[in-house]
Amino acid sequence: MMKTLLRRLSPLFILLLFVVGAFALMSTKEAPEQKPEEMPVPIVDVTQVEQQTVSLNLPSYGVVTPKYKTQLVTEVQGRMLSISPQFVAGGIVKKGDQLAQIEPSDYEADLMQAEATLAQATAALNEEIARGEVAKIEFKGYDKGLPPELGLRIPQLKKEQANVKYAQAALARAQRNLERTVIRAPFDGIIKARNVDLGQYVTLGTNLGELYNTSIAEIRLPISNDDLAYLESVDHPDTQVTLSASLAGKENSWMGNIIRSEGVIDADNRMVYLVAEIKDPYLREHKTPGSLPLKYGSFVNAVIKGRTVDGIVKLPRHVVRNEHVALINDQNIVEMRHVNVVRSDLEHVFIKDSLKTGERVAITHFSNMANGQLVKIIGEDAKPVQTPTPKEDAPESSLAAAGVN
Repeated sequence: MMKTLLRRLSPLFILLLFVVGAFALMSTKEAPEQKPEEMPVPIVDVTQVEQQTVSLNLPSYGVVTPKYKTQLVTEVQGRMLSISPQFVAGGIVKKGDQLAQIEPSDYEADLMQAEATLAQATAALNEEIARGEVAKIEFKGYDKGLPPELGLRIPQLKKEQANVKYAQAALARAQRNLERTVIRAPFDGIIKARNVDLGQYVTLGTNLGELYNTSIAEIRLPISNDDLAYLESVDHPDTQVTLSASLAGKENSWMGNIIRSEGVIDADNRMVYLVAEIKDPYLREHKTPGSLPLKYGSFVNAVIKGRTVDGIVKLPRHVVRNEHVALINDQNIVEMRHVNVVRSDLEHVFIKDSLKTGERVAITHFSNMANGQLVKIIGEDAKPVQTPTPKEDAPESSLAAAGVN
């Protein structure tokens, strides 16, 4: 009976033995050595501050248009007798060049008729002058006071003088109409379009085509109303503007001047438009090797020369965040400083009265950068300093030994 009982309880004894052994092993286990956690020191790149005298240039854009353009219209009517080879879209013409001619036969006949009428009126005037001289002789011995004007033929003389003036005016009109049968270019230009063909009958006021002047080009440049403060003077003729565009696979530039401001804030985009002027855009008067004409309709980028300001620090745009930059002092400690940004563009910011020459600004940015943070500068030989940080689950005795209250 005892043997049977021991046999049945032996698994329990074995299990109890293992439990006691496990507790014994756990009680004799040594605690792992506690090592302080090492915080890596961020590595940053820096640039030295240098104050400069810069022009606060203003970027803009616009489309090139002619300063003068005109619709060529007829002042007489008739059939188109001839059209110049230059009178085509894209044709280059000079002032006074003949573009087209209207059949002049009727106007030549009108001129001859006006000349004949004038000759008749002149002859009648001369005849009346002679009659007046005869009348003066006849009234020479008139003793009843002043001789009558009718007797001296003064009214008849005035009538013939008026007839001569009328005939002269008709002759001048006939001459002008004959001259108007020839359509000439009013200025040096380029033909934008031609709307008539050879043999077509045109009436008074028919639109023959459009001509663009090539002497001066204009570009409307939008800028914000606040940016006007960076210009020396809106209407100053020496305010320079540099235009650039990609032509023939390369970047080309042209120099011009701001000649005026339109003086009104556009209701659609809240911008003010400045007008730039470029002389001889098609290089008809002065052409240098490698230069290309600035064609009408081209889209150009513009840089308007602004005020010259001293003590400006120019930094990459990404360096400034929320009007703060990260300065690195001689101990490689971060100092977040508020800066006065006077202007910014797509790539740079311009700062005044905030940074001194020689100070170092971090151009590498990371999210947790803060005042008093230790960093390492790229290119310096100093080893990074490790800052021990105790674990949150360390025993209270360990925290007390480390001096943490």
